[in-house]
Amino acid sequence: MNTFKVHLLSSNRTFYEGECESLVIPAVDGQYGVMAGHSNTITALVPGKLTFRVPGKEEQEAAVSSGIMKIEDNDVLVLADSILRPDEIDEERAEREAADAREAMLQKLGRQEYLSVQAQLARAINKLKIRRSYLRGGRRR
Repeated sequence: MNTFKVHLLSSNRTFYEGECESLVIPAVDGQYGVMAGHSNTITALVPGKLTFRVPGKEEQEAAVSSGIMKIEDNDVLVLADSILRPDEIDEERAEREAADAREAMLQKLGRQEYLSVQAQLARAINKLKIRRSYLRGGRRR
């Protein structure tokens, strides 16, 4: 069997559930690839590009925020704050979010506030990177 079951869930919706041939997620140690028969594991996600291939279709990509992935018995669960297709990303809003976060980082913040703003900036920059890559690739619909 060359597929596995995947559940890609964000805080507000089910992004995708079904059979999958391959999955690549951004993890704390770099890109983490999953294929059928992968060993059981749990790892943390960081903001970045998630890619997956559904049987009979082209590879798909999405912007993913922080979260967690659990692999158990050929069943993969990805839980993330947000998972967005490139065409769902509002570029102007992401630019505003990045600018607001950069401005906030210049303020005298406590450590916890600084880390929160830093995470906001990482999410906004990731959205922009995924959206712009999508537009450059000529995949605009």
